[in-house]
Amino acid sequence: MARTPMACTGAGNSNTRSRCVTETVNGSHHFTINGYSLAKGMGVGKYIASECFSVGGYQWAIYFYPDGKNAEDSSMYVSVFIALASEGTDVRALFELTLLDQSGKAKHKVHSHFDRSLESGPYTLKYRGSMWGYKRFFRRAVLETSDFLKNDSLAITCTVGVVVSSTKGPRLYSIPVPDPDLGQHFGALLDSGDSCDVTFDVDGELFHAHKLVLAARSPVFKALLFGPMRDRNSGNIEIKDIEHMVFKTLLHFIYRDSLPDTKELAGSSSTLLAQHLLAAADRFALDRLRLLCESKLCENVSVDTVATTLALAEQHHAAELKAVCLKFAASNLAAVMHSEGFEYLRDSCPTLQSELLKTVAGVYEEGDGTGVVSNRNNRSVWGQLSGDGTDAVGRRVRPRT
Repeated sequence: MARTPMACTGAGNSNTRSRCVTETVNGSHHFTINGYSLAKGMGVGKYIASECFSVGGYQWAIYFYPDGKNAEDSSMYVSVFIALASEGTDVRALFELTLLDQSGKAKHKVHSHFDRSLESGPYTLKYRGSMWGYKRFFRRAVLETSDFLKNDSLAITCTVGVVVSSTKGPRLYSIPVPDPDLGQHFGALLDSGDSCDVTFDVDGELFHAHKLVLAARSPVFKALLFGPMRDRNSGNIEIKDIEHMVFKTLLHFIYRDSLPDTKELAGSSSTLLAQHLLAAADRFALDRLRLLCESKLCENVSVDTVATTLALAEQHHAAELKAVCLKFAASNLAAVMHSEGFEYLRDSCPTLQSELLKTVAGVYEEGDGTGVVSNRNNRSVWGQLSGDGTDAVGRRVRPRT
């Protein structure tokens, strides 16, 4: 049976209207190519690709061809393309490729679809792997003597505008829906003390709570209150090695799924509280709370705090915070090694020394493309860090006098 297009019907003499809006969803990606001279000679059609990035619901990637995309251009030009890196059919988009002038004069080389009329409309990419760009993006001889190349590095910014269309009609009625308030109700339950069936003695302070709420939020509390190894006197439990303010904040999160305003924390240092709360979150397997604490501590990483925060992250499975601290410490190694917390870090987490050494090497490779530590005191730095009088490759280091 043949199918016919669906017909829209209306009743009465109503006068209605709608409109179709076509616009672009824009996004940009900055791609730095370090070691340009080393990339030369990799071969015609061979490319260096950026990380994939998302714009308009699709994945994209920048392809840079140091020896040209096609054989006829290999001796004269570099090629640059933007590719659709995810599944898609007839994806319509606008593009802009910008080779950045690194002299500070802002004389960038720009190829753009934006802000100009296009005779045939936006470019259409038919399938995954489709590309738009320039085989003859820049003459190689000119590029290598220009301000676009600095410290053997190029910088390219790509902007993608995915074309989307939507039909909009009048909204005759609307009913506002309030924000979720489950946390407010559970918080009020905690504050009221109604139907509490467990009491915790923490640092001399008593806290009343509800077993089912605690068990639902934390597998550790579930085991403590309902598991086979639960305390026979599970209605009154002493919690050791945690301050009462930290436990109070822990309960606030369990019931409300948020942290209290730091102004309400009785003058406590927010950073110190976050450190103690991270340890408590790890202890009671509250992963979201641990990540909130990691985020808070990440904002306040400094030369004075990074060593103790790194040790804390290592001890309490805070992987993302640990990565931030390692990179910060590696980038500010000399100053960090003179901080008060560095000796504690070296004594409490000796295994971190090798990780820090690897991170230092990676930071310097990113910085100058050579992999050589440029600090003139690097040998003494390595020796102090390793604590055995050797440098990064095991050579004996003679202390400076």
